[in-house]
Amino acid sequence: MDVGSVGLWTFQLDLRRAQEAREIAAQVDDQGWGTLWIPEAIGREAMSHAGLLLDATNRLVVATGVANVWSRAATAAAAAQRLLADDSGGRFLLGLGVSHEPMVEGMLHQSYEKPLAKMASYLDEIDDAFSTAPAPPEDPPRVLAALGPRMLRLAAKRAWGALTYFVPVDHTPVARDVLGEGPMLMVSQAAVVTTDPSVARETGRRWMQIYLGLPNYTNNLRRLGWGDEDLSGGGSDRLVDALVAWGDVDAVAARVAEHRDAGADHVCLQVLDPDATAVPMDAWRDLAAALVPPPAPAVAPAAPAPATAPARKAARAKAAPAKARVQKAGAPRKIAKKQGGQAARKAPPRG
Repeated sequence: MDVGSVGLWTFQLDLRRAQEAREIAAQVDDQGWGTLWIPEAIGREAMSHAGLLLDATNRLVVATGVANVWSRAATAAAAAQRLLADDSGGRFLLGLGVSHEPMVEGMLHQSYEKPLAKMASYLDEIDDAFSTAPAPPEDPPRVLAALGPRMLRLAAKRAWGALTYFVPVDHTPVARDVLGEGPMLMVSQAAVVTTDPSVARETGRRWMQIYLGLPNYTNNLRRLGWGDEDLSGGGSDRLVDALVAWGDVDAVAARVAEHRDAGADHVCLQVLDPDATAVPMDAWRDLAAALVPPPAPAVAPAAPAPATAPARKAARAKAAPAKARVQKAGAPRKIAKKQGGQAARKAPPRG
């Protein structure tokens, strides 16, 4: 599977009617992004949403970022993954995550206990799932949402790789070190395309607010050395600037390059807009022009070399007897055709 070096991660399609979401996804596909990442939180169900977007696109990978393991049985996730991979020609990437205690207990009414063990057993059930449906031509990959060392090690052992979220660049080399060289490391990076620091930080803090209330994220930041003075009050300017790339397109591209230099294989940009409900299509387009590698030009077949005069004379001499044979054989075929027609007309009707 080729996810590309850069992709888009967005909540915005959850806020649109299905037909509009399809049209937006088609535009993202045309812009050349490698992967379109969609969440599963308080909006759409991730598997059916992915199916809708895959049907609307031709080239890009659609990935769940991430599907909540508490929201469906592992056998259902396995069946959906197989079908979506088969129907899309291998363009579906299943991202799985353990979510957060407030969501699992407050919205799903389940007990958020031992999330690492939950993920491990969920993967066991996926691997053991029985199905009479035909398998896709290639085994579809999966990635795990991972921040801490234990989930990263599980991702390295049991998945194609890991997706990190709400992380500064200094987390990327840590994650790469735990994963090792083989597994994929995919990093989500928030960005605001503006050179106004007040607008950028206000937009960033609005996005950060919910995540600073979730222990999985704040504990990860504390492991990296961020303290109470950074995590309180909506986040210090230093933390905002570390978590949200802002500036012109070149500044955002530079942040992507930092992650890549630190060990990321793929960076998915979550472009934030001062209007939290807006689709930042212009920013997506401008960033694609700066970040997405151009498609390789099609190689035209080589034109045959012009024939020399002797070769043309030999070809004509070879073709002449064949033409004569066709002309001589033509008359009997015409007669046979005529006789066949007469015979058909003379035949008695079938009763």
